[in-house]
Amino acid sequence: MTPLRIAVIIGSTREGRAGDRVTSWFTEQAARHDDLAVTVVDLTEYDFPASYPAEPTASIRAFVREVGRADAFVVVTPEYNHSFPAPLKQAIDYAYDEWQAKPVGFVSYGCRSTGRYAVDQLRTVFTALHAMTVRDVVGIDLLGGEPTPQCTDELRRDASVLLDQLRWWGLALRDARAARPYVS
Repeated sequence: MTPLRIAVIIGSTREGRAGDRVTSWFTEQAARHDDLAVTVVDLTEYDFPASYPAEPTASIRAFVREVGRADAFVVVTPEYNHSFPAPLKQAIDYAYDEWQAKPVGFVSYGCRSTGRYAVDQLRTVFTALHAMTVRDVVGIDLLGGEPTPQCTDELRRDASVLLDQLRWWGLALRDARAARPYVS
């Protein structure tokens, strides 16, 4: 069977962000599964314009291609002021059809909230894009420290549950899209 292609999107572009370290920890968890092919999509690597252009730029086209190639997604997002970062919303909006009928999971982080408000808002955005958000989330309270290879059993279990749900939905929706293209 072809491995499920998961794009792990780092949603923060701030200097000194925790997103790249949280993503590294999460991709280590995903690497334990031979049936997953994980690609990291770091928004800092794309030179997106300040305003939405009339024609897509090379960076926009490259990002949309990455989204189109993936069978499933994990969005690693911080919570800023009870929401998710503006650059993440901008990037999400550059693709449309590419998100449809694909599952999205979330690894969120923040202080005390574990990013739950950001995830709630992202669920609404992805529902509007006809994507399927999985139920369980990996939520990290940075006041307790960033995840490490020696992190709690609870965080590892949360990652495992998220990956199991993403795998199930990803394979089911990939087969469904192959049998009958999704029409919105």
